[in-house]
Amino acid sequence: MKPTLVILAAGMGSRYGGLKQVDALGPNGETIIDYSVYDAIRAGFGKVVFVIRKSIEKDFWEVFGNRFGSDVRVEIAFQELDMLPQGFKVPDGREKPWGTAHAVWVTRHLINEPFAVINADDFYGFDTFRVLAQELSKPNLEKGSYFMVGYKLGNTLSEQGAVSRGVCSTDENGYLLDVVERTHIERVEGEVKYKDENGNLVKVDEGVPVSMNFWGFTTDFFGYTEKLMTDFFNNQIGNVKAEFYISTVVNRAIKEGIARCKVLETKAEWFGVTYPGDRPMVVNRLKELTEKGVYPSPLWSR
Repeated sequence: MKPTLVILAAGMGSRYGGLKQVDALGPNGETIIDYSVYDAIRAGFGKVVFVIRKSIEKDFWEVFGNRFGSDVRVEIAFQELDMLPQGFKVPDGREKPWGTAHAVWVTRHLINEPFAVINADDFYGFDTFRVLAQELSKPNLEKGSYFMVGYKLGNTLSEQGAVSRGVCSTDENGYLLDVVERTHIERVEGEVKYKDENGNLVKVDEGVPVSMNFWGFTTDFFGYTEKLMTDFFNNQIGNVKAEFYISTVVNRAIKEGIARCKVLETKAEWFGVTYPGDRPMVVNRLKELTEKGVYPSPLWSR
């Protein structure tokens, strides 16, 4: 059975200033999503599930409705604030989505096979999809077999401002020990630093692996996520800014012995649009890859 690709596209891109999921960046108006779907299908994925908000459904379908052709099976899952475990209600003042783990949880009724999860606005490169599809396609994959494709921190920064990254620790066999979410990382006077809880800048090795939200899971992830999500809401339902991250679920699963998460290496280059100023760089990189013949132009044959 071919694995499924989940694309998280519910965020509105507040720092970017627009709906960057549908921004035309490729030589023929392609979006980053187009390249992700293209790479995933040729790497061996069989279905794509988009997580979006109902408020962007019309815009989303106008761009992607007939984009990929009949060979790509596409399904939609909505991530809304009121999609909560039984017994919970949305608190007053909550506007922000509940986070990436909640976004994955809303796809649970659409997926019965191993699956990958990615961000809509990150370019990951074909090799990244290839190495994860290879793992997720193995027969008799054991329950609790999780995967993460890691990138070097120094290669994932933006010249336009600070970024958020999941900084990873691994054991001698390449299995994840934990992921620590750092929400303010930038290069300062030639050194990579993050801002800690007290607002102090702390130096970090730019070669450390970081999560760019490229994960692979077996379907037991859904049930474990719901269990932890109930705990999360019991403690954080009144916090209008609290988010429930994929890394939170993975960290707990590892510590409780529920799962092991293998960190995979890739030869691909990551780039993405966090700020409006990142856009010219992404446009140029996609143009270069097309001129080198890595991708056809146009990407999809009409």
